[in-house]
Parts: sequence; C-alpha cells; structure tokens
Amino acid sequence: MNKWNMLHVAIGVGLIGFLLAGCNATSQYGTTMAKHLSHQEQSDEISTISVPEEGMALLESSIDEASDSKYRVQVGDSLNIFVWRNQELSVTVPVRPDGYISIPLVDDLLVVGVTTTEIARQIERLLQSFIKFPKVTVMVMNFGSTYSQQVRVIGQAAQPRALPYKKDMTLLDVLIEVGGLTEFAAGNRAVLIRDDSGRQQKLDLQLEDLIEKGDVSKNMILKAGDIVIIPESYF
Repeated sequence: MNKWNMLHVAIGVGLIGFLLAGCNATSQYGTTMAKHLSHQEQSDEISTISVPEEGMALLESSIDEASDSKYRVQVGDSLNIFVWRNQELSVTVPVRPDGYISIPLVDDLLVVGVTTTEIARQIERLLQSFIKFPKVTVMVMNFGSTYSQQVRVIGQAAQPRALPYKKDMTLLDVLIEVGGLTEFAAGNRAVLIRDDSGRQQKLDLQLEDLIEKGDVSKNMILKAGDIVIIPESYF
C-alpha cells in the first residue's frame, strides 16, 4: 500500500469516528431531553392535584366571611366613581333615598347593601357597550348611613360621634375610634341603649374596667343602632 492509499484510509477512519461521536452525542441529548420532559410531565401532574373537598369548603367559607365583613353602601353615602382614561365618566354622586345612583351612560344602578368592589364590577359590565375594557374604581367619600346602621357615642368621650356599623364591631373598637374617655368621664356608669324588636333595652357598661384594668370580660359585640352614653363623674 502506497502512502496515498494509507492517507485515504486514515481520512476514512477519521470520518467514521467523527460520525459515530456525533450519533452518540445526539443519543445523549435525546436521552437528556426525554428525562427533562418526563420530569416536566411529573411536575405538571403534581401541580394539578385536586384539593380535598374539606379544604375547598374551608377556603370558600373564609372568602365568604371576608366578603361579609366589608362595608356595604348605605343611603346617603357619597360615592366617587373613577373610570380610568375616561375623565368625562368619572363623577362623585350621592346614594338616593331609593338606594340608586345615576352616572353618565347609566341611568339607575341599585347600590344599597353592596360593596364598592361589587359596584365597580357592575359598572364595568354596563360600560362595555360603550367603551373597550373599562376599568372602574369606586370609593366611599362620605358616610351618610341612617341611624339604624350606625353606632352612636355621646357624653364624655374624647370625640363623641356616630360611627358606621361594621360586622362584629366591639365596644373596645368603638372606644378606640372615639379616642377613649375624657378625664371627667364616669366610665363604669356608662350605659348602652339598644332597640330590641321595638323595645328599648338598657345595659350597664364598665368602660373604666375595660380600658384601665384590661378586663376583656367587659367587652361586648355591638349591634347596628346601639347608643353608648358616657356620663360625667360627680367630682
């Protein structure tokens, strides 16, 4: 075999080796991708595992409870309706005695007993006929709820006033809102007036024990329409 034939053989062997190496690399890459895809499928299967019915029931209950605790619009409230990128549709309107509001492009919308988030979504649905992808925000600017939806504090409170009632509002919550008692208050002679199905009920309160001694047994859940009267001390 002359030197040219030997050179041809060497080149041929080299090409065969290169091709075999490429096939091997391709095989390894395919194996690696197969493993990755298999792992991804397992991850996808894990991510779609269903939540037990007990867990879903607990979650739905928590969502419902959180929704119930939100403030619901009352007659006399003032609502600011902001429509993003549509200044001409953004207005501040009062809630009428019939429970409705009127805004541009929407003649009448019932809002009493509804949260601001729910009102915003309702307005968005109504505006879809006029503008693309409306984005609405609703805020309560002034609370004008009726007495039946308030808790009123009068007498020797630092800031006696009427407060909008909220679900699970306590006596301590109200005292914090009004800034506590004055130095002349007779907190342990305070009383709570409550309307019980048309019959007036009078309950004694020990506000000093609650605030100064931290006696939480003197705390209580209030109801809409409650009136807290804090008298002045004799000396």
